[in-house]
Amino acid sequence: QVELVESGGGLVEAGGSLRLSCVVSGYGFSSYNMAWFRQAPGKEREFVAAISWTSDTKNYGASVRGRFAIFRDNAKNTVDLQMDSLRPDDTASYYCAGEHYALPRATPSPSNYRYWGQGTRVTVSS
Repeated sequence: QVELVESGGGLVEAGGSLRLSCVVSGYGFSSYNMAWFRQAPGKEREFVAAISWTSDTKNYGASVRGRFAIFRDNAKNTVDLQMDSLRPDDTASYYCAGEHYALPRATPSPSNYRYWGQGTRVTVSS
């Protein structure tokens, strides 16, 4: 049984920062490629960032590149998303996702991820 639990969401002013964290329980985290997605009300789910299980491959969505950074700690079974220079259009629920795959990769396709958390809400005020 693999469980993903996000934390760190909240209300922040535009220009501020937040750090989201996802804790993964279950066996084999070190071989899971991980990602963050987000979904705003009335909008489709959007790829935010991904990191391979080796940590040497990272991928970012165009709207967050240069402002967000993804990290993982295989010893702690965590994957974090550091979000800087936040904008009101970053407001969304943020979801952690994981795939157990033979090769390290940072794919932006949500269909590749089997495991999902319940999400944490981020609100950026103008």
